[in-house]
Amino acid sequence: MTDLKNIADHFALASPADHIESLGDGFINDTFIIRTAGDAEDYILQRKNKDIFPDVPAMMENIRKVTEHIRHKVAATCGDISREVMTVVPTKNGALCYCDENGDFWAVSIFIKDTVAYNKADTPALAYMGGKGIGKFQAQLADFDEPLAETIKGFHNIRSRFEQWDRSLAIDKAGRKANLAEEINWIENRREEMLDFWKKVEDGTIPTRVTHNDTKINNILFDKDGNVLCVIDLDTVMSAPALNDFGDAIRSYTNTGDEDDNNISNVSMSVQMFEAYADGFLSERATTLTTSELDHLAFSARYITYEQVLRFLMDYIDGDTYYKIKYSDHNLVRTRAQYRLLQSMEEQYDTMKNIIVRLTEKYI
Repeated sequence: MTDLKNIADHFALASPADHIESLGDGFINDTFIIRTAGDAEDYILQRKNKDIFPDVPAMMENIRKVTEHIRHKVAATCGDISREVMTVVPTKNGALCYCDENGDFWAVSIFIKDTVAYNKADTPALAYMGGKGIGKFQAQLADFDEPLAETIKGFHNIRSRFEQWDRSLAIDKAGRKANLAEEINWIENRREEMLDFWKKVEDGTIPTRVTHNDTKINNILFDKDGNVLCVIDLDTVMSAPALNDFGDAIRSYTNTGDEDDNNISNVSMSVQMFEAYADGFLSERATTLTTSELDHLAFSARYITYEQVLRFLMDYIDGDTYYKIKYSDHNLVRTRAQYRLLQSMEEQYDTMKNIIVRLTEKYI
C-alpha cells in the first residue's frame, strides 16, 4: 500500500490519496482505485502490462489524442465532459505515465462515479446498447486524422497471422500436427477467402479508422438510466478497419455457448442478438461508413471468428504458449467451439447480410 501511495504521489491529483484498493480481475493490467478524502475526485491507477504493450508512452499518447478529440465533440454538443469521455491525469512533470524503479509503467485517469457496467450482454436490449456504445465511439472519431502508434503489431492482420501459422506448422513444436488434419483443413480451406478480404484493406477499398479493438460490454460505462456514457479501457486503440470492432463484438455477443464449450451443440450464433447489436451500432454509425464497409460488415464477424479459430489451434500446435489453459486440450476445445460458431455464422450468412441491408436503409 505504501508503494502504491508513493506511485500515486507522482501524479497531479487534485487531492492526495487516502487509501488505494484493488479493482477488478483484469487479464492484462493491474488496476486499482485511489480513494481521496472528502468530496474530492477518486482515480483509477493502472500498472500497464509492458509485455503486451512494449511502448506504453506511445500507447498513452494514442489515448491522449483520442480522448481530446472526443472531448471536443462532447463539448460541442453541450455534453458532460467529466462523464462522457475518459480523462487522463498526467504526472506532476506533465508526462502521461510514470515509470518506476522496476521499469513498470503506471497511468492514472479520473474515476467516473455513479455509473453502471455489465460483464455480459445476455439480452437483445443490452446487446443493442453495446452496439450503440461502440458505434457512438467510432462515430465521434470518424473525422479523426492524426497518426496513431500500432500498440500491438499485426493485430487482426490475417496475412501476418498466416505467416505465424505457417511457421507453427513447419516447426510443429509440440508434435501435435499429425493428429489435427481435420482442424488444419478448416483453416486452409478458408485461407484464400480471408486473404481476399484483407487485400481490400491493404488497397484501401476498406479504409482504416480509429478502432477500440476490445469491444466487450464491460468496456462501456452506462448511466443509471441505461444510457451510454463513454467507452473505457483504451489501451488497444489504434488505426484499423472499423469492421474489426463490429466483428469481434458479434463473436462474443452472439455466441449461445461458451468460448471453450465442451459440448459444441450448445454453440451457435444467435440471429436475434446479431440483429440487436447491429441495430445499435448502425443507429450511430450508418451515415459515417462507406458503402464498402457496410457491404462487408456481416463478413467481418466471420473474419474475426475465423482468426480466433486459427489462433487457438496455432497455440495448441505450439504447445500452449500464449493462452492460459486449465487442462491439456483446452486450446483444442476452444478451437472446436469457435469453429462451430464460425460454421453457424456461415450457415446464416445470407440472413446476416439481409439484416445489415435492412438496418442500413432504416438509418440512411
